[in-house]
Amino acid sequence: MKDLKEMVIGIANDHAGTELKFYLMEKLKPVFKEIKNFGTDTNDSCDYPDFAHPLGEAIENGTCELGIAICGSANGISMTLNKHQGVRAALSWRPEIAMLGRAHNNANVVSLPARFLSKEEALMIVETFFKTDFEGGRHEKRVAKIAVK
Repeated sequence: MKDLKEMVIGIANDHAGTELKFYLMEKLKPVFKEIKNFGTDTNDSCDYPDFAHPLGEAIENGTCELGIAICGSANGISMTLNKHQGVRAALSWRPEIAMLGRAHNNANVVSLPARFLSKEEALMIVETFFKTDFEGGRHEKRVAKIAVK
């Protein structure tokens, strides 16, 4: 995997994930070259697709190499991101799930359920996600079958 200090990542969130986003951005700021903020910066009610689609486009066009997505349950934002052919968003509520999403599914976005995680749990999940490499091998052919052609 490329050195994290050389990577540009994206982060997207709706109103339920604003506080967690700012916490993660502060903790991860020294780890990455840049963190692009595609999310809302307020707690005012909003629609997750408005923030998920710009992150999905940035992953697809290579502006961002990997991403973090946050909404209340992580379901809606994951579903939206996974409409993008070049995105594989893994809904992750434990570090082990995030690790498997990267190692076996070559996930390029980790999705976090803000209403069900502490900030510390979320940080552990994200750190695990970014430290895990795709294993390839037998998983490669499976991942190749995901995209709709």
